[in-house]
Amino acid sequence: MGRYLGERLLQGIIVIIGVSTLVFVITRMIGDPVNFILPLSASQEQRDELRTALGFDRSIFSQFGSFIADAVRLDFGDSTYFRNTDALDIVFRFLPKTLQLVGAGMVVALLVSVPLGAIAALRPGKLLDKALVTLSLIGLASPQFFLGQVILLLTSVRFNLVQFGNGPWTHLIFPALTLALPSIGRLTMVVRSAMIDELNSQYVKAATAKGVSRTRIVGVHALRNSAIPFVTLYGWELIRALAGYTLVVEAVFDWPGLGDLAILAIKERDFYLIQTIVFVVAVMVVIVNIAVDLVYKLIDPRVRLA
Repeated sequence: MGRYLGERLLQGIIVIIGVSTLVFVITRMIGDPVNFILPLSASQEQRDELRTALGFDRSIFSQFGSFIADAVRLDFGDSTYFRNTDALDIVFRFLPKTLQLVGAGMVVALLVSVPLGAIAALRPGKLLDKALVTLSLIGLASPQFFLGQVILLLTSVRFNLVQFGNGPWTHLIFPALTLALPSIGRLTMVVRSAMIDELNSQYVKAATAKGVSRTRIVGVHALRNSAIPFVTLYGWELIRALAGYTLVVEAVFDWPGLGDLAILAIKERDFYLIQTIVFVVAVMVVIVNIAVDLVYKLIDPRVRLA
C-alpha cells in the first residue's frame, strides 16, 4: 500500500508539473499583460519599467525556470489584477465556494442516482424503468449552461425563487441542482446496468434459492458488487466538476468560486492567477484519483493496488 501510494504521488507530481508547464507556455502566447494593466495613455518608458518589474522582459526559459523554482515553494507571485496580493491567497479565498458547490452537487447526484438506478434494475423493460432511463438520458444530454438557463427561466422569471451570488444556503440549491443533473443521468445508467448484471448472476440465483430475502440480496450483495463501476464514474464526475463544469454553473448563477475567478483572470490576462488556479485544480484532481483507488480497496479487499 505504501509503495503504491508513493508511486501514485510521483505520477501525480509529474501530471501537475506537465499541466502547469502547458499553461505557462499558453499564457505567454496570448498577449502582453502590461497592455491590460496600464492605461492607454501610459508611456513606453512606463510600460518597459513595469515589464521589467514583472519579469516579462526576460527570455521564456528564464521565466520558466523562475516559475518552477517558485512553484516548489508554493510562491506563484502577486496577482496583476488584485495589486500586491498573493495569487495563492486569492485562490484560497475563492476555493471554499467552489468546494461547497461541487460538494453539494455531488452529494445530490449520489443520493438520487443510486436509488433510481437500483429501482430501474429491479424491473428492466417495464414502464418505470423506461421512464427513468428516458429521464436519465435527457439529463445526460443536457449541458449545464442550458439547464441553468431553463432553471432560471422557470424559477426566477416565473416564480421569483432564485437569488444570485453569495448569500445564505438557499442560494446554493439551484446551482447545485444544475451541476448535479447531468451526473445523475450518467450515474443512474451505470448503477442500472451494473445491478442488472449482478441480479442475473449465479450467486444471486443461489441466494434466492436458499431463501435469502430480496431486500438483502439487492441492498447488501448486488448493490455492493455494483459499486466498483459506480465509484469509477463518480470519481470522474467529481473531477469534471472540479476541472470545468463549475465554471459554467458559477457564470450562470453568479456564484463567487474558482470558475468566476478563472474567467476574470483570463479576461485580465493575469498570468500569475491563471497559473495558480490551474495548479490548485490539478492538485485536487490528483487527490481525487488517489482517493478513488483507495475506495476500491475498501469496497473489495480483493482488489490489488498495483
